[in-house]
Amino acid sequence: MKHSVEEVELKNGAKGLLVDIPNATVMNTIIQFRAGMEYAKNDKLHEIAHVMEHVSFGANGQFPNEQAYEAEFTKNGAYHNAWTSDTSICYETECADFEWDRILELKRVALTSPRFNEEELTSEKRNVRTELLSYMEEYPRLIWPRLQQAVGQDIPDLKERIATIKNIELRDIREHYRRTHTAKNMRFVIAGKLKHRKKQIIRMLEDWRFPRDGERLPLKQYNLHSSPAVSIRRKDAKNISFGFSWLTPRTLETTELFDMSALNVILNGTMTSRIFGQARKRGLVYDLWSDRTTAPDSSSWDFGGKVDEENAEALFDLIQEQMTKVLNGEITEEEIEATKSYLLGRYQMGAQTVGAVAMTYASAYFDVERVLDYEGEPNLIRKISKEGMVKLAREFVDAEISAMVTVSSSEKALINALAARLAL
Repeated sequence: MKHSVEEVELKNGAKGLLVDIPNATVMNTIIQFRAGMEYAKNDKLHEIAHVMEHVSFGANGQFPNEQAYEAEFTKNGAYHNAWTSDTSICYETECADFEWDRILELKRVALTSPRFNEEELTSEKRNVRTELLSYMEEYPRLIWPRLQQAVGQDIPDLKERIATIKNIELRDIREHYRRTHTAKNMRFVIAGKLKHRKKQIIRMLEDWRFPRDGERLPLKQYNLHSSPAVSIRRKDAKNISFGFSWLTPRTLETTELFDMSALNVILNGTMTSRIFGQARKRGLVYDLWSDRTTAPDSSSWDFGGKVDEENAEALFDLIQEQMTKVLNGEITEEEIEATKSYLLGRYQMGAQTVGAVAMTYASAYFDVERVLDYEGEPNLIRKISKEGMVKLAREFVDAEISAMVTVSSSEKALINALAARLAL
């Protein structure tokens, strides 16, 4: 969707992006605070951010309970949601263009005047516990927290998270809110038809009154390191679910992110890719993926999938073979040109909705406060190079910060043998 973007800083210290989409019929708003699980006052309250997210649309300065607020908010079809990560609590709304100002005002009411109460807290603690218990059957949700632990991040696993819910009291919720929900700790992305509305939006946001101005909370720093393979035994597991990562202790530049995206396409992005495509052709695996992420202090190159025990060694041999070729610079110009064409096509297909546009900007802005140059992406895709891909692959491997975690019924000896193939 055609659009323009402007970064603004409010008088109260909040910062964000206003994304003008001239023909939009909806408005999407995403509000983020650095208030996730890492900002719990102590380890015994780890899940407090998740619980607070659940009670955030309950009783407030104008509505006696969640049901009354919800009825008013959704009466014209508007939608709202919230989610929590290690670092963030994010609140998203989407509404018809004709009621954007009413919905933005209702969002102000919820976020600036919550009246947390025991009844809603008790209910939502039960709901959060039920949610996390359901995750115990989703193996990726077991793998990735354990992998973060393995490389030195202070992240509890699901059982440990569940155990902290009972410790959370109303006073803890109020303290966490007061400390994290401040103007200077707030970032936002608002996308929709903004022409002739920007000044009004800014005025409305500057009228949001939090308990204190606060500060932009710093991100937690970790001493990252490598780890032996971790095996989570599940007797009823029918295959080996796995995840492995290489990390480098720095932020990737924008051009480097595109080089890594291209390398992931070459290795796992399509049915003709080197690892996933060949594995599917040989009947080794149904699903396999790789991706890259970046943060202020580190970046990761992640792989994940599932494989039958009888095919596991052949799959990891293939991974080792193709990763070695990449590290040796064996990438053809034909592959690079095909990947550029693929990424240009995906670019044209992406951001087809207002919400997708907002989330595209939010994912970069909230993590590292990088304003995405969406219009410039085709040029960045065209600049993808073999040299860039090989250099980054070598950096990730040479940094010697890596780990692998599996969930399976397999013997540890097999898991160690698979991990040995990743010692490139």
